Amino acid sequence: TFRVEPGLHFLELYKALTFILTFLLYTSFHLSRKPISIVKVKHAPTEMFSSRPPPLHPLHVFFIFSDKSNYKQLLGAMDYSFLCAYAVGMYLSGIIGERLPIRLYLTVGMLTSGLFTCLFGLGYIYNIHNLGFYIFVQVANGLVQTTGWPSVVTCIGNWFGKGRRGLIMGLWNSHTSVGNILGSLIAGYWVSSNWGLSFIVPGLIIAVMGVICFLFLIELIPVTPDHLPCSYLFHSPHYQGHDTELLLPRDSVYVPVQPVVVVKSESEPSAISFMGALRIPGVIEFSLCLLFAKLVSYTFLFWLPLYMTKAAHLDAKKAGDLSTLFDVGGIVGGILAGVISDKLGKRATTCAVMLLLAAPTVSLYSSLCFTGMLLVCGGLVNGPYALITTAVSADLGTHKSLKGNARALSTVTAIIDGTGSVGAALGPLLAGLLSAGGWDQVFYMLMTADFLALLLLLRLVTKEMSSSKSRPISAVE
Repeated sequence: TFRVEPGLHFLELYKALTFILTFLLYTSFHLSRKPISIVKVKHAPTEMFSSRPPPLHPLHVFFIFSDKSNYKQLLGAMDYSFLCAYAVGMYLSGIIGERLPIRLYLTVGMLTSGLFTCLFGLGYIYNIHNLGFYIFVQVANGLVQTTGWPSVVTCIGNWFGKGRRGLIMGLWNSHTSVGNILGSLIAGYWVSSNWGLSFIVPGLIIAVMGVICFLFLIELIPVTPDHLPCSYLFHSPHYQGHDTELLLPRDSVYVPVQPVVVVKSESEPSAISFMGALRIPGVIEFSLCLLFAKLVSYTFLFWLPLYMTKAAHLDAKKAGDLSTLFDVGGIVGGILAGVISDKLGKRATTCAVMLLLAAPTVSLYSSLCFTGMLLVCGGLVNGPYALITTAVSADLGTHKSLKGNARALSTVTAIIDGTGSVGAALGPLLAGLLSAGGWDQVFYMLMTADFLALLLLLRLVTKEMSSSKSRPISAVE
């Protein structure tokens, strides 16, 4: 029988801690992004853009414009300022992140993000009506929030191997939807009475989580062979264990779990260049696919509550609460995408099928405005998005063409998510422009984006379908 020695309990404990901690850390990132989509529903257009403040509550005035007829375009610009900065910053973040200690890099990003999120809410308390102030805060917040994703993916990759990667990362990636749900509920609680707190409370939460990150996050336990049971040490650098191999073998010593394996490298691998990462097979296709998939997801994220108030005639709080059903569906969709892709060994095909089903589902929701459809729509829209940003990124970051240089994961993750963030920036902006001519145009845009994402995966899908193998990451090998 397999006997677990005391040292392994310690490693399993930290493995679980890393999973939970990184989950909570990135939950706080998304929690702090959600309030603006709730607040702009409550205060648009009459309260938010009134040329004179209400007599009792000048704080209800978000900014003051002489012309309030184009409020949707102005709100789209607010979203765009954050997301555009996020997209640009993401390309640099992965390159910087793999050259700095993850714990410190992530801590600084979370503390500064908390500061800028609180500043947005303080604009309510200090009665600031200058659009430039809010644009500046949004841009600065977008830049510092790019520290999050490459850092947590790299950290989780240090602890979890390739076995059941889709399932594990599907469960872990639900932090995105959990953060959106919590952000909606927190913002909705104060939106009618004191919308500044809708930003200040999430800002304080992400700042506190930054302190917890500094105190408890361990990227990789520095273990030497003397600390491990001899029966579990394998000194061959060419050891290949499908269920236990680390995603990110680093520096000198690595300790995967089940069983423990110590891997020594003769020399420290150099960080991969931007162009070198682009040459990895599949990176460009999945990056461009994510651009359109994220365009759809973030349009729902930022505009769904406002759409529900117009189409279903709901108040701001109820619209915010019901919009969380989209994120609940996203949790289920992300997990299902991971499980199915693990079972079939076909990541691209799994994404393609979900994208194919997503377009008609979006169309049905726009026609029926049936709340239950949000669950299905959220699952089909966020499933491919979740799979590409987690399991596919990890697959590509440890591609065999890298010849063991797994330090590329942070850069590959940043390239894929950065390209996706371009779509995330364009989606809300286009929604603001198109909604002026009717919401039908917005939904036509979303369906078109889904089909374009599907087309970009056709080469990889063909490769998977023509392959006789049934292994994970077949399209990216």
